[in-house]
Amino acid sequence: QQDMDDLHRLDQMFKETMKSFDPVDEKKIIEGYDKMGHEMQKICSAHPAIKVYSFETDVQAQAEASRVIAKLRDERTDHQEFMYYSQRAYEMLFRMAYTNEPTVKKGHIIVKTPVTFPVQNYAVHKIPDIDAKINNSVMCVMLRGALLPSMIVSKEIEEFSSTGYITPFALFKISRNDTKNESNMEYILDLDKSFFNLEQLDGKDLIFADPMNATGGSLVTVVKYLLEQGVHPKSIAFFNTISTLKGSIRVTRALENCTCYTLWLDPVMNEKAYIMPGLGDAGDRLNGCDTKDHPRNIIQLLSDYGHNVSGLYRSQMFEIERTVLG
Repeated sequence: QQDMDDLHRLDQMFKETMKSFDPVDEKKIIEGYDKMGHEMQKICSAHPAIKVYSFETDVQAQAEASRVIAKLRDERTDHQEFMYYSQRAYEMLFRMAYTNEPTVKKGHIIVKTPVTFPVQNYAVHKIPDIDAKINNSVMCVMLRGALLPSMIVSKEIEEFSSTGYITPFALFKISRNDTKNESNMEYILDLDKSFFNLEQLDGKDLIFADPMNATGGSLVTVVKYLLEQGVHPKSIAFFNTISTLKGSIRVTRALENCTCYTLWLDPVMNEKAYIMPGLGDAGDRLNGCDTKDHPRNIIQLLSDYGHNVSGLYRSQMFEIERTVLG
């Protein structure tokens, strides 16, 4: 009941703020969002499994997050920029989840540099030793908007791992029934177009990276299917660029040992279960639009990312292709 009361109060606050959208009253819009931000922070304090970047970090980091989210929201941000700021977002989320603790142990990297005169040069750098947190991870991808974010997180794990650990990938084709509304939304898991090994998931730290978390339904559907198949995750981490408060609460209430990490929390969603104010369809903005009759498969999506992305995430792309093609 407390959750329902909190969400209803926030919904009323957003409806009041929307009155200032047309015509635009900047002062009232700023006041409205400021009030909602404080209210969401207060609500989240009672939900320790919901980690919001702007609530968990210092003022300087909050300003960085605000700028990144503003660029992602902006309808003028083009495809390449959207990919760039999405990468920024997930690097920030990774730091919050794994490296922000002041007590984290340090490891050393000895790097051979291109300087050879008068002798071959080397440099030493300290990095957080987070092997115990990341070397049991499996990336679980809820296609298709989640593909690139999942590759970004996997790349971060590879870079921070002292052994260069490359996460296995599990690919789940799940979609929602857009003829339904938020109140009766259905999610459809297409096993024929999913690629995963149940044995590879059991006892693992499962990581899901999806730009948008509106209802939480996709994640809950996938995880409950895995539980029904006898998979027992050690932990579940859910990384979102933007999440609704309702979606985060639903996920953490429905799933044990699950933590939601989100860069930014939005107050509500509309009747069609789209986040407001949101940033549009993150999948389309990351991958381009598919035609209804000829949607791209996973290999075609990887191909369309282009040479630069392919080179940067070479290990991740190889692992995904191996998962799909065998």
